[in-house]
Amino acid sequence: MNGVLDRTLGILELLAQHGHGLEMAAIADQLNIPRSGVHRLLTDLVRCGYVRQTRDHGEYVLTTKLVAMGLSYLSNSGIVDVAQPLLDRLAELSGELVRLSVIDGDRLTWVARAQGARQGLRYDPDMGSDARLSCSASGHAWLMTLSDEQALALVAQQGLGQSSDYGPNAPGSLQEVLQCVQAARERGYSLTVETFTAGLNAMGAPVRLAGQSAMGVVTIAGPSARFTEEKMQAMAPELVSMAGQLAAASRASPFFNKRLPDVTRNGMAQPIYAP
Repeated sequence: MNGVLDRTLGILELLAQHGHGLEMAAIADQLNIPRSGVHRLLTDLVRCGYVRQTRDHGEYVLTTKLVAMGLSYLSNSGIVDVAQPLLDRLAELSGELVRLSVIDGDRLTWVARAQGARQGLRYDPDMGSDARLSCSASGHAWLMTLSDEQALALVAQQGLGQSSDYGPNAPGSLQEVLQCVQAARERGYSLTVETFTAGLNAMGAPVRLAGQSAMGVVTIAGPSARFTEEKMQAMAPELVSMAGQLAAASRASPFFNKRLPDVTRNGMAQPIYAP
């Protein structure tokens, strides 16, 4: 990992994956950075308020400063304000967790949610993380809007989600991912059975306006014992309808109005920025 910026971002991303914190030596070893360099960068991050040390010579953890920046951005973008009422409605209809993810370049990030489960098992993960494209319903719903070549390129760039780290049915090869994506296209929505997490089923539909690239994905996820394939198929019309409503409502969000995708240029999705 070369360059001060690369190293600094690498430390922040690593600490984001370890809420309990990491010692300086562990950070240096995992990122393959000299300990003296890690110490200097951590000192700067502490001084700027992005990192704190839990005790003298103890673990380093992220502060809430980055979280606050992210929440402020989402608030100013209007994404959550536009989407939340619709997500709440779909959560109430399904009785499961509903999430919205937005596409930014080659990343698909969960930014809003609504919990429909009132009792029993509840799936309620942290927000702000990127979807694993190869094995998540969110990922498959985005990939189904792309050509096979584009979809495989994105998966290859991010890497496959192995069954040992994700669900027992996670696709183990690019060909298996492609089969899932093609099935989603035929269906009109993605459907996954214990591919992202053991005991979890999910389905997703892309949020997009006619003739444009997808802006995001809306998903429903729940425990496999309750959110069965039959229930998912029954919920499909509501999910697809809600994705269409979210696409229409996105016109009210400054985030989407500044980023209008054009899918006609050489068959590739190219962003066009509105004035």
